[in-house]
Amino acid sequence: MTEQPKIAVVTGSNRGLGYAIARKLGQKPDIKVIITSRRETEGLAAKDQLVAEGIQADYHTLDVTDAQSIQQFVEWLRNTYGKVDILVNNAGVNSSGHVEEASLLTAQTETVLSTFTTNVVAVIQLCQALIPFMKQQNYGRIVNVTTEMASLSLIGEDSYPIVPSYRISKVGLNAVTAILAKELQATNVLINTYSPGWLKTDMGGANALFTAEEGAETAVYLATLPDGGSQGKFFAEMRRFGTPIQLPW
Repeated sequence: MTEQPKIAVVTGSNRGLGYAIARKLGQKPDIKVIITSRRETEGLAAKDQLVAEGIQADYHTLDVTDAQSIQQFVEWLRNTYGKVDILVNNAGVNSSGHVEEASLLTAQTETVLSTFTTNVVAVIQLCQALIPFMKQQNYGRIVNVTTEMASLSLIGEDSYPIVPSYRISKVGLNAVTAILAKELQATNVLINTYSPGWLKTDMGGANALFTAEEGAETAVYLATLPDGGSQGKFFAEMRRFGTPIQLPW
């Protein structure tokens, strides 16, 4: 019998970093990637591009901020594949385009809440829905995409923009990672978080230093960890050091 490929879900993977992560994962012969996006047309186009390259890929619509959309996606996964092996929580928003995000004193409550909903609450809901699949088979790899700007140890001395809504949400995401890692200690479900760095994507802009493909390297490393690998750690982008390096919380 032919061994079934691992099923890898990458949220927000129709373009940018998410697409690069899905593509790199899908280039591995034992992984089938599930492209997700809010807009079906864009998601299907991304899936078709991967399939044209000989990559095993499928697509389903997913709006991570919509509980009903998450439920429909999980039902589809259950009925179609009956499992999920890898979850990369890439979908997110960055509040840096708002003038009021130059200071926490001027940040708008609506922006703080909407950013937190997408970058933290949505991840919690997806983990609640998909970790039971992983625990049942005693295998799972979860990668949360965060930012070095969320390191509480470094905030006081870094030179990055303030963007409080974005920073606070990613601090929250790091906390979700640490808490789930504690809960999953007795299992073979490994969860970690990493900063991809400043990338040439729609979110990062054209002036960024690195490509989405470079930013995807650490995600793929964490998504394919061997049994007994890192659990509940915060990693920097690998290209800066040539090897996985942990960041301080």
